[in-house]
Amino acid sequence: MSEEVYYHDHGDGVVHSHPLDGEHGHSHAHGHVHTETKAVLNRLSRAIGHLESVKRMVESGRDCTEVLVQIAAVRSALSSTAKVILKDHLEHCVADCSSDSEQLQALNEAIDKFM
Repeated sequence: MSEEVYYHDHGDGVVHSHPLDGEHGHSHAHGHVHTETKAVLNRLSRAIGHLESVKRMVESGRDCTEVLVQIAAVRSALSSTAKVILKDHLEHCVADCSSDSEQLQALNEAIDKFM
């Protein structure tokens, strides 16, 4: 059985990871049913490829306005992906535990961080 891991950034630019064991306040007592996992992974793969393309644009000295337009496109793709994740979470996780105030608080905190 693989251990679930929580990834986050404290603002220092380094991504930190912790097991989802409650030790760091990130545990999930309910089972997750994600119906959009494949779609989310596909969207993320495309966004990663797009971002790597933007990196190559910067490395080759492309016009700043072109780079900014492409960064906006990557940002939009990530926002769309986040919406899919949020909808999936609302439909399959929060709906199952709507009386669980801890889960609702965790969702509110995630939305605050995302926004």
